[in-house]
Parts: sequence; C-alpha cells; structure tokens
Amino acid sequence: MARKRLPGPGETSSRDRPGRTPLKSYAPAMERVTGIGGFFFRARNPDALAIWYQERLGVKTVPETYGEEVWRQEEGATVFAPFQLDSDMIGPPEHTWMINFRVDDLDAIVEQLRGTGESVDVDPVRYPNGRFAEVRDPEGNGIQLWQPMSPE
Repeated sequence: MARKRLPGPGETSSRDRPGRTPLKSYAPAMERVTGIGGFFFRARNPDALAIWYQERLGVKTVPETYGEEVWRQEEGATVFAPFQLDSDMIGPPEHTWMINFRVDDLDAIVEQLRGTGESVDVDPVRYPNGRFAEVRDPEGNGIQLWQPMSPE
C-alpha cells in the first residue's frame, strides 16, 4: 500500500478549501458551512415587509427569475448565537429572532432611517468591536445595526 504524500511548505491539500478544517489543524477534518445563504421567516404581510427592507436597508427582494441578481452581502464577521427563551435582547416572547446587519457608517444609516420616520435607538457606548443601534421592522422584529471597528 503506497503512502500518500503530505503537502510541503507553501503547498495546499485538496482538503485546504473553504468549508474544510485546514490540514495543519489538530482538529479532525470535517465539512463546515461557508456562510449564510438565506434568512427565512414568517410575516403577516411578506410582500410589504420585503419592500420595507429594500427601501429602508437596501436588502433586495427575492428575484422573480433566476436571471435576476440576488442581494449580495459583503464578506465580514458573522455571529451565530442562540439566546435564552426569555432574553430581553430579542424582544417580547412572541419574537423569536433578531438579525444583525453590518453597516459602513452607523450615523448615516441612522439619519436615513429617522428621515423616513423610523425610531432608532443608538447605543451610546463604543464597544471594542464597534458601535450598535437597534430598530424594529413594521412587524416588530428586531434589527441590530453594527458598524464594526477595531479596538481603540
């Protein structure tokens, strides 16, 4: 039985691709997801809510054909964090999710949202990872806006 040659310095393995644990890792190889491909949720008025997200936050509605472009997000940090059922951060118990959108300029998007009549709560604290604000969509779902920043 022939032994398989391992990659040398600067070489990559077929295992060293997105979604796989790197060859140099001590963790066993496993397939992993590479990002979020969609966010699906129930709404009382899905068409109106989709338009609200497009007009207020620039999130394009779902294309009607495969030839149309979908909304593309910029690459960046993403937190996946389940919370306790009674978490105040998510909102009242009937709300079971909250989404965090990264933004380039928190002050500018807050001004834009307030200009359309939206109520936006800006957290006055500048955290080591950036600044935050919160807004609710027309159905009361929580939206956190995050301007990522390096520690001061």
